[in-house]
Amino acid sequence: MKKILKLAITDFKLIFRDPSLRSFLFFPIILMTLIIWVLPTLVQKHDFLIPFVPVFLIVAAIENTQMFSFISSMVLIDEKESDVAKVYAIVPFTKFNYIISRFLLPYLFTVTLNVVLFSIQPFYSITLGNILVISALTALIVPLYVLSINAIVKNRMQGMVYIKAFNMIVLLPIAAFFVPEKMKYIFGILPTHWIFQSIDNLVRGIPIANFAIIGFVFIGVLIGIASKQFIQKHFV
Repeated sequence: MKKILKLAITDFKLIFRDPSLRSFLFFPIILMTLIIWVLPTLVQKHDFLIPFVPVFLIVAAIENTQMFSFISSMVLIDEKESDVAKVYAIVPFTKFNYIISRFLLPYLFTVTLNVVLFSIQPFYSITLGNILVISALTALIVPLYVLSINAIVKNRMQGMVYIKAFNMIVLLPIAAFFVPEKMKYIFGILPTHWIFQSIDNLVRGIPIANFAIIGFVFIGVLIGIASKQFIQKHFV
């Protein structure tokens, strides 16, 4: 565990060796500013926005995952292009431990961002336990997103194309809130659907257990599949 934590810290520092990636650290600050000050002002002035507040919070929560989804994706793509990944293939460190070390701190950082988001948002009173569950579930998008992209792409050019596609896929289940009730589960084939429905129940004071459990299991299985594909293709 000490080796994993040590490598996780080292890798986390390496993420920001590229100055262009450091700029993404400001994104959560901008997002928090919008939720804390801008959105309440707009809602106060325009009553028709009130029913859409849950959707705004859902988008904010999922956008908090996009910082490390993009950064980690580009770092791993760069490793593959520069053949650094081949070095990791021969070091005395299992591929599973490599994956854990790569995503431990980005995952925890993303969990923290959403804990802060749901704690300081001024619209709903939410218990800390529910906030932790939702934040832990939402942050699973980071490893799933990054592993999936890096199991497919071979270079930065392909990476940018797939990142744009994945960004749209991640947000697509938002459409479930604008279709008839019976049709919304069509979007259940996408993992973020269960996150979005969990958050919607959360802010409306409805139990989140069913949607959250489906989300954890579904995303966990997908991460397992993506991890196997990643291991087969990243280190060669």
